[in-house]
Amino acid sequence: MIDPALALIDFSSIAVGIEAADAMVKRADIAVIRAGTVQPGRYLVLIGGTVAEVQESLDAGREAGGDTVLDLVFLPNVHSEVVDAIGGGRVPGTADALGVVETTTVASAIHAADAGVKGADVRLVEVRLADGLGGKGIVLYSGLVADVEAAVEIGVGALERPDLLVRQVVISQLHAEMWENVSDASRFGARVLRDL
Repeated sequence: MIDPALALIDFSSIAVGIEAADAMVKRADIAVIRAGTVQPGRYLVLIGGTVAEVQESLDAGREAGGDTVLDLVFLPNVHSEVVDAIGGGRVPGTADALGVVETTTVASAIHAADAGVKGADVRLVEVRLADGLGGKGIVLYSGLVADVEAAVEIGVGALERPDLLVRQVVISQLHAEMWENVSDASRFGARVLRDL
């Protein structure tokens, strides 16, 4: 079996991000590349494939990006729930508790999601990245209170710098109407437009 790996680089320059993404895909035979702009004027490159190929591609992106690299994450053996959540998958339904980790960058949110779901018996309700968040990331864990508390602590502990954390919260016995909102979609506009 091939070891799955995932990496993401957040560039402060769109032009350099495009150039770096090109260098990344030329350097190694990666299975997946997704790239594009996010607010506030940044460029994200997400890659996936075997550990060795993703590492080689990531190295090319770091070299090409230079001082425009704001943050990055490399996850050899990434948890499958992280991949599903990044792709828009959601775990609906209520649980004993909801944990929220809000980060300043997309890379740090992905890192926190992977660490938390690997380190505690929780599910990823959502991993929301950049769009509509000013470049930030949000991770939502669900499960029993003690497990969610552990996941949040582990996720926050995986962050490489204190300035990557905006806030962490654990809410026990989240109200049923809030579970409905959180389980369906965290984007306000999507919920309002559909419900009117």
